[in-house]
Amino acid sequence: MPEIPINNNILGNSVLITALVAWTLAQILKLPAGYIRAHQWQWSLIFSAGGMPSSHSALISATTLAIGLFHGFGSPLFALALAIGMIVVYDAAGIRHQAGKHAQKINLMIDALFQGHPVSDTALKEVLGHTPLEALMGVVLGSIVAVVVWVVLR
Repeated sequence: MPEIPINNNILGNSVLITALVAWTLAQILKLPAGYIRAHQWQWSLIFSAGGMPSSHSALISATTLAIGLFHGFGSPLFALALAIGMIVVYDAAGIRHQAGKHAQKINLMIDALFQGHPVSDTALKEVLGHTPLEALMGVVLGSIVAVVVWVVLR
């Protein structure tokens, strides 16, 4: 079994660089995607979870593909990253998306129940997860970033 070389220089960690580039790019791309959807700039999107593209999906797919490209697709690290990636993308597009729908319904119920009453109007966060398309676009973005970084750094 081939050993994975140990590199104590964090700045030389190709997989980490790939992951951070993909995550940062996904967060930045939320700004124009939000503008297209709402016709106004929403600067808070750059720091938020949810939205197009999924930064969670971009980060894990970039990490997984980078591990495969730099360390081999037969390595145990790639298998682990792939398994974790499947969980992350499923969670982003499934469970967290449904939790966001529940938050919308609860907020509507609270509005209807307490309209005109002095009650806390703090709304639940409704954009918790991603639609399947947002998660898919995160995977696509992460894969593109991983290949570009691999080509540049190999």
